[in-house]
Amino acid sequence: MRHSNGLGMPASDGSKQVAVFGSTGSIGVNALEVIRASGGRLRAAALSAHSRLKELVEQARLCRPDCVVAADAEAAAGFDWSGLPEGCELKVGAQALDEVAASESVDIVLAAIVGSAGLGSTITALEAGKPVAVANKETLVCAGAYVTRLSEQHAAPLLPVDSEHSAIFQAMLAGRPAEVSRLVLTASGGPFRETPLGELSGVTVSDALAHPTWQMGEKITVDSATMMNKALEVIEARWLFGVPAERIEVMVHPQSVVHSMVEFHDGAVVAQLGPPDMRLPIQHALCYPDRVPGVAQKMDWSAAHSWTFEPADRDRFPALDLGFECAEAGGTAGAVLNAANEAAVGLFLRGELEFTQIVPACRGVLRAHDFESDPELPRLVALDRWAREEINRWICA
Repeated sequence: MRHSNGLGMPASDGSKQVAVFGSTGSIGVNALEVIRASGGRLRAAALSAHSRLKELVEQARLCRPDCVVAADAEAAAGFDWSGLPEGCELKVGAQALDEVAASESVDIVLAAIVGSAGLGSTITALEAGKPVAVANKETLVCAGAYVTRLSEQHAAPLLPVDSEHSAIFQAMLAGRPAEVSRLVLTASGGPFRETPLGELSGVTVSDALAHPTWQMGEKITVDSATMMNKALEVIEARWLFGVPAERIEVMVHPQSVVHSMVEFHDGAVVAQLGPPDMRLPIQHALCYPDRVPGVAQKMDWSAAHSWTFEPADRDRFPALDLGFECAEAGGTAGAVLNAANEAAVGLFLRGELEFTQIVPACRGVLRAHDFESDPELPRLVALDRWAREEINRWICA
């Protein structure tokens, strides 16, 4: 059995063994493409899915992992697993994610499970000293202080996969952390950047899912339309980079080419840019600190380019105010906002909540909770459950 060197780099005798949690989602699918194109540098050692079990089996047949995890035990019990390739072990239930995350045969965990469901296995991986490629922003939004403390205690790096945070991570290498003046997160503005405010109440699910530049899962696509995704990214950036909320800004950049920027004390601004292709930040996290050839799109420098930037309109995107508020407050605020938003978006996708009600519902639940500045993990878990229940009560009131 192979072991990695403590930095997530492969041992000299083989590939870096990657556990891809959430392999059937958009990040997971892109990650497997990166792994298959790595020329043996990376290997998918484990895959997981919640209920997309047919896709999970197809991925297993293509990638030949050591095991697959079906997190939803009920769905797994009624599924025909005969299509799994020989030698691929089936593991079932959320506890199996923890087992894989702590396994000595795994070198790095790609945390791409959507929502707060990915928190437990991320914590387990960090406690085992594993580097975690963080594609699940909710982990840091919900438990940023706790997770970053674990990362430091166990010398387990948190490597950002979100394109914005990957851009900041790369740009910060141009100076020392103490020299950073501001972080500037860019946002596409989503499909409603120029829609008259009076028309937003009529937004349908298909309207919200028609993102102009990125191909993503339904939940994050709706978050992009409300700009709640950027609100959560502000909170994530506060914990990942140790920069207070007042030194984080959001600029709308519709072309989605400049993924974010870092301003240093001397006035220099360093940006990372490239076509909107999640395979690049995924590869950067999995292969860090090396840069290797990959499958991500490249810039076409033979063509003319024109990029625009404008301050985010807080009246159009009130979710941003909630993100900055939670980033400044810390404590329990992020967990409540995240859970309320997950529940509200779910209701919207099922046609039970209007688009323009998502943010007010989240604001109402956030204001109603009993804030704690330094919560323990069980308290965060309890508030996650409470906030989801409150959203449903808010809708029924």
